[in-house]
Amino acid sequence: MEHLTPKETAEFLHNNPKALFVDCRSEMEFLFVGHPEGALHVSWNDGPDWEVNPHFVGEVKKFAGHVHDRPIVLICRSGNRSVDAGSALETAGFTRVYNVLHGFEGELDDNHRRGSVNGWRFEGLAWEQC
Repeated sequence: MEHLTPKETAEFLHNNPKALFVDCRSEMEFLFVGHPEGALHVSWNDGPDWEVNPHFVGEVKKFAGHVHDRPIVLICRSGNRSVDAGSALETAGFTRVYNVLHGFEGELDDNHRRGSVNGWRFEGLAWEQC
């Protein structure tokens, strides 16, 4: 798995239009916190029990058209869940998996808040809210 900063990710997606951009946060995060423009949503885990989605790999396979060398770019809140999700995709045979460092909201600052240190939104990249 390769790791890209948010700005590197935006450039990678621009240069690789066939890449899938998958937001693997919970449905509530995707809908109410916002998400990168053009990102597909497939939860890695979700409430209320926060168990790993047993259909995650299968759902990504459907979006990828079962093409295992299609680039898959994963983003979550801070870049941690997406690593686990990426590892599952690699185990399933995907060969071009990318993780967005710092995720959508970024790392915690000194006041335990996100969005002021790094991340997709912090970098001013395109995002939307439902």
